[in-house]
Amino acid sequence: MTFYKQVVRRLFTLLVIAAAATVSFHLWRYYTRTPWTRDARVRADVATIAPDVSGLVDTVNVHDNQFVSKGDVLFTIDRRRFEIARSRAIAAIQQIDAEILLARRENGRNQRLGNLVSDEAREESQTKLDQEMAARSQAQAVLDEAELNLDRSVVTTPISGIVTNIELQPGDYATTGRPEFAVLATDSLRVEGYFEETKLRGIHPGDQARISLMGDDRVISGHVESIAIGVEDRDRASSARFLANINPTFNWVRLAQRIPVRIKLDQLPRDTALISGRTATVEVLPDKADSRP
Repeated sequence: MTFYKQVVRRLFTLLVIAAAATVSFHLWRYYTRTPWTRDARVRADVATIAPDVSGLVDTVNVHDNQFVSKGDVLFTIDRRRFEIARSRAIAAIQQIDAEILLARRENGRNQRLGNLVSDEAREESQTKLDQEMAARSQAQAVLDEAELNLDRSVVTTPISGIVTNIELQPGDYATTGRPEFAVLATDSLRVEGYFEETKLRGIHPGDQARISLMGDDRVISGHVESIAIGVEDRDRASSARFLANINPTFNWVRLAQRIPVRIKLDQLPRDTALISGRTATVEVLPDKADSRP
């Protein structure tokens, strides 16, 4: 009886060891070979809103976290200065048109008189007409610029999305090219996973992916859209002679580089708070029908 107990104990021990080895192997394979990462973020395209002209803000038509459609008016800049500039440009054109009419009459009269007028007088009248025509073109350019500035005093959104980080108020002074707030394109929301370069062998465009947002147990389905073509090499810089300047230090423990992989979302559960910057875990599922080595 004792012999059988020993045999059973040894078999049980071997089974436990085999099970532990199998679990350890699968865990090792999962953590070292399976393409997954906890280092993933929800990302979206963002348009920074900056005026093309400077001036006092007249009206602000939006508030923080408001959805806007492409072409909606976000805010306006006081138009009076630009309207005055346009009126001044129109008056300058009218004056030049009158001078052109006079120069054209004078030049036509000199041309009809023929030999009764000296060649020098005819050349002067033609030159004066040409100068007035050039001045007319320049004045038209000034008018076009004034009308463009007047049009740009109304700031519209170039994309559809959510207004974010807005603190602009009527009476603030807006400066050309200085961003006032941003619009996040909701139709560009995606997940970007930063995978170790050692796991890229198992990632291909079109592969299915499972995404889990931090704090949400639900699984979001998606697929690999693309893999980044390059990342910054922080150990290399340019010298004064534009030669490669490589950091000579070397660490015995070398960390795998992280490569961004863009994941397109296929199906989003209802009431999912898909917020740009939120942390996520991504697992790329292997394609069993894929025969690639």
